[in-house]
Amino acid sequence: MQTLEYQGEPAISSHAKANRTKPTSSQGPHSQPAIAPAQRGAMLADAREVMNIRQASHYLGVSADTLYKYVSEEMIPAFKLGNRWKFKKSVLDSWMENQSFHSEALRPRKLGRPARAMAGAD
Repeated sequence: MQTLEYQGEPAISSHAKANRTKPTSSQGPHSQPAIAPAQRGAMLADAREVMNIRQASHYLGVSADTLYKYVSEEMIPAFKLGNRWKFKKSVLDSWMENQSFHSEALRPRKLGRPARAMAGAD
């Protein structure tokens, strides 16, 4: 074994020097820093934000086949990740709100019993 002497350090072997310079903490150069529980919860919420076809069909209350049809006809917002359709929950919520608003605006309102009675009283 070869012995080396460094400025201000006692003489040690090159093998011992190589072993001493390895990182001693559990965080190596490729490990990720610890994540706080609050951040982990936010990350899990973000992960659930994006749904696959099965999850989205369940969320919307339609079959997967119907959802594929809507996607192919561009009736519903979706995007492809690789070769799979994905749906962002917040975008679906906005889309449903918009659809609900437009369908209510286009549908004529029926007069209820008290309103018809008052309309006929004139």
